[in-house]
Amino acid sequence: MMKKVVIIVVLMLLSIIITTTLSMSVSSTTTDTVAAVTYDERALLINGKRRVLISGSIHYPRSTPEMWPDLIQKSKEGGLDVIETYVFWNLHEPVRNQFDFQGRSDLVKFIKLVGEAGLYLHLRIGPYVCAEWNYGGFPLWLHFIPGIQFRTDNQPFKMEMQRFTTKIVQLMKQEKLYASQGGPIILSQIENEYGNIQSGYGSAAKSYINWSASMATSLDTGVPWVMCQQADAPDPIINTCNGFYCDQFTPNSNKKPKMWTENWSGWFLSFGGAVPHRPVEDLAFAVARFFQRGGTFQNYYMYHGGTNFGRSTGGPFIATSYDYDAPIDEYGLVRQPKWGHLKDLHKAIKLCEEALIATDPTSTSLGSNLEAHVYKTNSGVCAAFLANVGTQSDATVSFNGNSYHLPAWSVSILPDCKTVVFNTAKVNSQVVNAKLTSHSLEETSDSSGAFSSGWSWVDEPVGISKSNAITKPGLLEQINTTADVSDYLWYSLSTQIQGTEPFLKEGTKPVIHVESLGHALHAFINGKLAGSATGESSSKRSLTLETPVTLAPGKFTIDLMSLTVGLQNYGAFFDTVGAGITGPVKLKGLQNGSTIDLSSYQWTYQIGLKGEDSGLSDGSSTQWIVLPSLPKKQPLKWYKTTFDAPRGNDPIALDLTTMGKGEAWVNGQSIGRYWPTYISPQSGCTESCNYKGSYSSTKCQTNCGKSSQTLYHIPRSWVKPSGNVLVLFEEIGGDPTQISFATRSAGSLCSHVSESHPPPLYTWESDVKLGRRSEPTITLECSSPDQVISSIKFASFGTPRGTCGSFKHGRCNSLSAHSIVQEACIGSKSCSVRVSNSTFGDPCNGVPKSLAVEAICT
Repeated sequence: MMKKVVIIVVLMLLSIIITTTLSMSVSSTTTDTVAAVTYDERALLINGKRRVLISGSIHYPRSTPEMWPDLIQKSKEGGLDVIETYVFWNLHEPVRNQFDFQGRSDLVKFIKLVGEAGLYLHLRIGPYVCAEWNYGGFPLWLHFIPGIQFRTDNQPFKMEMQRFTTKIVQLMKQEKLYASQGGPIILSQIENEYGNIQSGYGSAAKSYINWSASMATSLDTGVPWVMCQQADAPDPIINTCNGFYCDQFTPNSNKKPKMWTENWSGWFLSFGGAVPHRPVEDLAFAVARFFQRGGTFQNYYMYHGGTNFGRSTGGPFIATSYDYDAPIDEYGLVRQPKWGHLKDLHKAIKLCEEALIATDPTSTSLGSNLEAHVYKTNSGVCAAFLANVGTQSDATVSFNGNSYHLPAWSVSILPDCKTVVFNTAKVNSQVVNAKLTSHSLEETSDSSGAFSSGWSWVDEPVGISKSNAITKPGLLEQINTTADVSDYLWYSLSTQIQGTEPFLKEGTKPVIHVESLGHALHAFINGKLAGSATGESSSKRSLTLETPVTLAPGKFTIDLMSLTVGLQNYGAFFDTVGAGITGPVKLKGLQNGSTIDLSSYQWTYQIGLKGEDSGLSDGSSTQWIVLPSLPKKQPLKWYKTTFDAPRGNDPIALDLTTMGKGEAWVNGQSIGRYWPTYISPQSGCTESCNYKGSYSSTKCQTNCGKSSQTLYHIPRSWVKPSGNVLVLFEEIGGDPTQISFATRSAGSLCSHVSESHPPPLYTWESDVKLGRRSEPTITLECSSPDQVISSIKFASFGTPRGTCGSFKHGRCNSLSAHSIVQEACIGSKSCSVRVSNSTFGDPCNGVPKSLAVEAICT
């Protein structure tokens, strides 16, 4: 009996010990993962420690869940600490009180992946986001709430804004995603760039901003809130900067840190616009200047731009590609040298972190347009930034008893106040020439990509073809009529011409005149396309169409197809900017120059297309026509074919150069609007871009006089090896049989580094420890993990000329360069070669030299 009692007591004690141990373990784990996030005048503090943080924007719906882990990992490898994303209200609540958080809308999954990668997250709830997103992210049903006015001190709007913001915050709390709960979210944003347009709202703007701040902080997220571009953001909200440059920005309180929420890495593409680029030398200069002048949190907008799938673009006229010239391109490939040069910059900044967080900088003038900023701690840790903000001339400066060469428009970073480890103008990163491989329609299913079963089509009827059409006098505004369920609204008018009307008199040349706020317009007379007109992506919102008509006895029908290309997303009262045919609609040039105004006549309206209602986009309809003769270059045609996916894992694009305008679907999922016939202006582009001097979105453009966009991204996860269905709706006429696939991959690797370049940071750190002189180094690395460097196409140490893909030997050239680089690199995934006479010998004494290499990976 006693033995049993002892055993029971022992078991009870063991149970208590195990329970206590488990409890302590859980408590310990929770304590380790929960983070207190606050701020002071220098920086964000995480668990009481100031941090220098590098962030980048990735918008979860502009890629796919299958792409997210790789995008996040490449961001981490690029030196980011934080991922920043908007929350898209119209994506998550397309119908009031009906929420969607699945697929590309799975915000929780995206945030958890960020946390699993060891990164933080900045959640920009808004819920107005701008973002070149349709209607600025607001759902259209919001527009129809009685008495509502967006983004002002308006009770109906505030109720809906608070309801959605609370919904998102509660979801984050439920999933324990705030840092205060052990999750990755360290910041939240309320509103967005309101300060840019708030003067339009008068005195109600201030009370609205105060209410927004109070509402947000009352939600008790446990992390700070920010407002970007909001100089009067009330405490405790941190006001932050957006722009190409934010080094001159000062917070509205000496108790708040200097933060940059949008550093525009490039610019968005518009249909009808040239392709914008921002040189990495200028982008790196802007970042270095920000940290030089006291910044501690900087975010790239965008780090990965992605794709505007479906009808998600705003604008209007924003293209389907949202590549943004970002460090990770639209397809998920790193853009070199931008990604690599910024990676080196981030490491250089982090080497300075101990000094940066300890104190404010002291500044010294080193001459005209020349500045030094020094961070020095009480313990003697020192970091310095030397800047030449001039745009014309390089300079040599004296600092701390040493001489330093500063190229124009550049910043040098000295983590020990002595050694330059990075200069923003000297790109040490490799260049990767993107390679596009075309796969034509004629390829069979046995090759790497093919359309295998021919084409079928369905005609979209001209004018009214649905039973739910409505007839009303006058011209209806489009958005109020369609609620944006479709891009299209038909305006139809029919009359009977008797033959005795005076305007039929011989010699008259009638035209139909149409004025519209729609973004494009097609006019059909008696069922035939008579003319089209397109608006502009600039501030001009209206368009006018005039086209000749033939008047003859019998039925006379005017069918006007008005369409939108993304709704307005920016500006004060942007939600009140209408669309559609506002009129007048007139018949001009009649007898004696008279005019008939048709605007107040009885018009019949049809919302959307018959094919949209019939479900043609997924290809499953039985209406498809298969005949040997396919109608081409005709308006209002639906086309369908099947195809096999190109082999491999390279990203896929659809080349729609031969099409006109419309929308494309793959296996029922919209890859977006296409419009290759909208040509960019002939002027405004440059063959070469000078990075020196302030950047603007029109400074370094390419592709003038060409289609704004011809390639359209198809995510790999959307296709099967075979049996995929492609559907196109073509508005104005194209030839689908000539479209093709392109797969995107890394081409040759190049690097061109001079003797004057700072050494790579990893060699600098090791050389400092070993007490030896650091030397600049070329580093090459294959983009794919399963590839190695298989050949060296070019290698020259001396005075090589040209750019990647077209390097040429100069007069000075080491004869051993090619063999030395081959020996160092062939068969390896990556290799490094020091750029020095000690490596190659001196082919020309006293001449500044460089090493240029082009390599191939297979």
